Amino acid sequence: MKPNIHPDYQTVAFHDTAADSYFIIGSTIKTDRTVELDGKTYPYVPIDVSSDSHPFYTGKQKSVATDGRVAAFNRRFKNLGSK
Repeated sequence: MKPNIHPDYQTVAFHDTAADSYFIIGSTIKTDRTVELDGKTYPYVPIDVSSDSHPFYTGKQKSVATDGRVAAFNRRFKNLGSK
């Protein structure tokens, strides 16, 4: 590798603010903020979504029943013509 052309690789604490969980991962991201976890100080990066809070990863997504437009119409207006 050529010297002085690669970004600094360091251990960073990513904080999922939605689930209030931390991930300690190696990264080249730059930040001025720090946080102390388990007696060590890490660069700190807050994130909105991670595998702990995103419905796709947690399995808590809504299951939507999609019957189709005709079935929804018939269900909505089934009692309209029966007098």
